[in-house]
Amino acid sequence: MGVMMQAFFWDCPREDKKEFQWWNYIKQEIPGLAKAGFTSLWLPPVHKAANIFGPSMGYDPYDYYDLGEYDQKGGMPTWFGTHFELNQLIETAHQHGLSLIADMVLNHNSGADAQEVNPITGQSRWTLYNPKSERFPRNWESFHPSMYENWDEMTFGDMPDLSHRNPYVYGELLNLARWLIEEVGFDGFRYDFVKGFTAATVQAIQEYRYIKNGVYHKPYGVAEYWDNASNTLNWINDANFHNTNPVDVFDFPLRELLKSMCDTYGFSLKNLAHGESILRSQTQSAVTFVENHDLRDEGRPITNDKLLAYSYILTHEGYPCIFWKDYFNYNLALRDTPNGIDALIAAHETHAGGDTSVLYLSDDLYIMQRGGHGDQRGLIYALNNRGDDWHGEWVQTKWSNASFRPVAWWGNHDHSRPADQSTGADGRGQFFAPARGYAVYVMT
Repeated sequence: MGVMMQAFFWDCPREDKKEFQWWNYIKQEIPGLAKAGFTSLWLPPVHKAANIFGPSMGYDPYDYYDLGEYDQKGGMPTWFGTHFELNQLIETAHQHGLSLIADMVLNHNSGADAQEVNPITGQSRWTLYNPKSERFPRNWESFHPSMYENWDEMTFGDMPDLSHRNPYVYGELLNLARWLIEEVGFDGFRYDFVKGFTAATVQAIQEYRYIKNGVYHKPYGVAEYWDNASNTLNWINDANFHNTNPVDVFDFPLRELLKSMCDTYGFSLKNLAHGESILRSQTQSAVTFVENHDLRDEGRPITNDKLLAYSYILTHEGYPCIFWKDYFNYNLALRDTPNGIDALIAAHETHAGGDTSVLYLSDDLYIMQRGGHGDQRGLIYALNNRGDDWHGEWVQTKWSNASFRPVAWWGNHDHSRPADQSTGADGRGQFFAPARGYAVYVMT
């Protein structure tokens, strides 16, 4: 089990008036996040970025080894803070039982110190990097096209793409991963834009035998492969072939189904249950989410009843990831109430064990059970897509003569507590959810 927090959003330091103080801001929230049940924090890229148009979010890496201690590219700290403040954040997180996931931007670089002529193409490009850390300097041979490969799988804007087949580049990326785990203190990686480079790089980073605090450490890994379910599954199966430390993948297809459920009038819940997703096809590889930093342009964010989507990912299988902006800025945490993300996290961590079984499915009502595993006894989840009244049905559960109480619920215009329910000797019971809402029931 576990719940991840994406601990940033696009331009978060500016929007929240925490420029150069983001690490300190996260650190002060860690005790509350740990209490709520979060188990890991995904941080934005920690290295010094090009900052060509002012401070950036780090997806334009310049010096991978400058975490906010060298005066270059506009100043000493990154937009999020200094190396010392990052260390304090990591230490505080570990003290509260939270793991740290580093954002690995390995496809492209930006902010070079000088142009060079690539002799293969005869064209001049910004490819000479002399970072002040003096670690991983690059020249034209480090980028596409190089003497080692002509094919660049996918470019990212106009930034030069690293040539991973160059043994020097490949070795330096592995050194970077070792440094982030063994010295900086990260516990795993989020791989940015993996469409742009070979899955072999991810395999190598995942499989390396890291030594952390004197013992071997297997890093957690999750990749951003933004595509349909079929193509994503092809990539994940390639990355995990002969891989003893498999990497997960963000479930973009499921997220689009969740957006349709929340924002499309007349959406059938049958589409949610039967639509293509990583969760449905390869559950063990799915990191489920509702929003992220890239879904910020007009038409991309979910605009209606977003808690419906969070209720789905926090009751089903997969590794759920919560978006900082939703949790804090939009106050969907709703702490100390049964109506928000915190109550759903508590249900997830305490009760959501075992396989998922759909007990009832129609266009506007979905009821499922988690069968329970170990200390987690399972739950019943009801999702109602009707806009005007409570809705429920009799279903066949696995539990006979059991009493149930609601632990998390929400409705678009009705937050009243659902009634307790029970099953008979045959295991049948009736479960309800409010209009455009959900209810999570657990055994008493």
